[in-house]
Amino acid sequence: MLTILGFAMIATFLVLIMMKKMSPIAALVLIPALFCVAVGKGAHLGDYVIEGVGNLAPTAAMLMFAIVYFGVMIDVGLFDPIVRGILRFCKADPMRIVVGTAVLAAIVSLDGDGSTTFMITVSAMYPLYKRLKMSLVVMTGVAATANGVMNTLPWGGPTARAATALKLDAGDIFVPMIPALGVGLLAVILLAVVLGRRERKRLGTLTLDGTRATVSVTESEPVLVAAGGGDRLRKGTGSAGAGGAAPDEEAEEGTDEGFKGLDPHRATLRPKLYWFNAGLTIALLTAMIMELMPIPVLFLLGAALALTVNFPHMPDQRARIAAHADNVLNVSGMVFAAAVFTGVLTGTGMVDHMADWLVGAIPEGMGPHMALVTGVLSIPLTYFMSNDGFYFGVVPVLAEAGAAHGVSPLEIARASLVGQPLHMSSPLVPAVYVLVGMAKVEFGDHTRFTVKWAALTSLVVLGAGLLFGII
Repeated sequence: MLTILGFAMIATFLVLIMMKKMSPIAALVLIPALFCVAVGKGAHLGDYVIEGVGNLAPTAAMLMFAIVYFGVMIDVGLFDPIVRGILRFCKADPMRIVVGTAVLAAIVSLDGDGSTTFMITVSAMYPLYKRLKMSLVVMTGVAATANGVMNTLPWGGPTARAATALKLDAGDIFVPMIPALGVGLLAVILLAVVLGRRERKRLGTLTLDGTRATVSVTESEPVLVAAGGGDRLRKGTGSAGAGGAAPDEEAEEGTDEGFKGLDPHRATLRPKLYWFNAGLTIALLTAMIMELMPIPVLFLLGAALALTVNFPHMPDQRARIAAHADNVLNVSGMVFAAAVFTGVLTGTGMVDHMADWLVGAIPEGMGPHMALVTGVLSIPLTYFMSNDGFYFGVVPVLAEAGAAHGVSPLEIARASLVGQPLHMSSPLVPAVYVLVGMAKVEFGDHTRFTVKWAALTSLVVLGAGLLFGII
């Protein structure tokens, strides 16, 4: 019964947010609360929520101060040269911009932290998408999938978890997987080319000064289209020309001070402090990779130092914090709401029963192919479960079943990494709320657009692993 209710809870959540019947925060809180009562453990709801909040509190703190830190870096112009450089490379070509998004997300992912990757990528690319009236779900989908491939780095989390769970060396797991992951990254870039060409065809003729736009929407995904030459964008799935639009819903645009992008005259620029800010950011990322301090502490110190040096006057500091308060509240609120979902899923035992049922459903004849089974299962399981739940709860059981048929634990560990491209868009991953929040994209829209491409990328990695004999 817990197995059925667990899958039903996840399915209900996904359906409601994708159909936009509930907001993600409300769905993350109310749906698990109802199911907790349904399984007869309503009296323990408070305990489950407090435990979930306690587990995710450091993540929420990290996101809060990281958003403030990178928001300040955007304000002072740290990323302006990157944006201008990408703009020169892209030559206002939507295809090049989407490819640039994939490459930038992959490069920044080397720091091993998804939240940081998304903040930097969106900070650099958002102004380009906005000025060219490109679909923002393309940006979030490509960035999340590229980061998912790179999330398999030994310091990124999944590889370390697999190594710990199976008592293996992380290098022995990761290094042989490099060719397959390289193929996966190439698949993301190819996907970016395809989506970029679709954007190029959809957009038609555009000028960078924002005075005219010819937009012919042929895709089903929601896109932002220009309403003449005005200062606001409208969301719709119709068509728009230079003289007007046929929107069905207005969307806020241009009011977030953190995204004035290439405006060379904004008052918050600090050109004399550029190298200080660049050095501070490099030092912060280096300390994070070397694990000199917990990440929340690093960003707390970094945000305080960035505000103090760049804006020494208190009114200016308050103004910067207020400018980014909307993003901070949305993201941190989403994380704490997700704590209710994960707390109930874990506390009621739903996760354990779901994992046991899936493992038990594997036919006995599949034993010699347990690595392949692990790779296939990793795609849905890492989407519906946290990495901790999958790697510490499911992978050891799969490895034990494989060992009985002569399958090496190393192969099981490598195969378990296959689902990470899809995992990064899971509603249980706090970083994805940073991505959609900063990009002003509805989580349901991002999910509907990204899941199919991310799952395909995971299958490409699995196929490459089989072809190269790694799995």
